[in-house]
Amino acid sequence: MKRSAAEILHEYGPFPGVDRVNGVTFDGQHVWFATGDKLNAFDPASGKTVRSIDVAAHAGTAYDGQYLFQIAEDRIQKIDPKTGHVLATIPAPGGGGDSGLAWAEGTLWVGQHRGRKIHQVDPQTGAILRTIESKRVVTGVTWVDGELWHGTWEGDESDLTRVDPRTGEVLERLDMPPGVGVSGLESDGGDQFFCGGGSSGKVRAVRRPRRGSATGSGSKIPVDSTSK
Repeated sequence: MKRSAAEILHEYGPFPGVDRVNGVTFDGQHVWFATGDKLNAFDPASGKTVRSIDVAAHAGTAYDGQYLFQIAEDRIQKIDPKTGHVLATIPAPGGGGDSGLAWAEGTLWVGQHRGRKIHQVDPQTGAILRTIESKRVVTGVTWVDGELWHGTWEGDESDLTRVDPRTGEVLERLDMPPGVGVSGLESDGGDQFFCGGGSSGKVRAVRRPRRGSATGSGSKIPVDSTSK
């Protein structure tokens, strides 16, 4: 396993009225973050909040290119970011013990901090398609270029971990500074991750390790036929 210190590129916040960041996603322009009773969006260029949606937002957040998905207690809500309306809900696989949320190739990936798992879920029904066992508490999930990363946070220690999506084996770890937690995780599709900062009320940008062209895995996710 490769291990190195996380390189924090930028800190956003704390934001006015935000006591905790529960989940993070990126729509290609703005970073969305869950704060309990709202979904907020900020411009990563300026750090300024540009949108706010009144909706239950207790854990992970994801974006499929058109809609937002947000964990609220024991369910996952599908939200129209233009109107703020909840269009549909499905059961969350952890029954309230869910954490991170990501969208990749037609399915949702849901972190479960209770039991230390990552589930691949049908976004229409909530059916669990497969489960990856994790050796650590999962606090955020993201896919980028065929790599599965998740956040962890136990006590004073937190990191970003890359795992084998077939076996759950830990391949790489980026250690956050002591006392700096990760409560949500999303890639910008390029060279950085956005990480929720829990009760700090902050969102942090962390550098994603570069890959040589020979080791790049492309954008396909190496799982059984699950794309829709």
